[in-house]
Amino acid sequence: MEPISLTFYATVCGLLSVVAPRFGGFLPRLLIGAVVGIIAALMLPAIRGLLTGY
Repeated sequence: MEPISLTFYATVCGLLSVVAPRFGGFLPRLLIGAVVGIIAALMLPAIRGLLTGY
């Protein structure tokens, strides 16, 4: 995995793990995690473009 992707997803997962206990039970955390993952995957190409100039 390239460094930009690794750093980006590590940051997203780390921040989500900090706030996840506040979301309640298993199902709400699962759904919020899925939504955050989708948003992160959609945002990564734009962020990579900003960082690399493409």
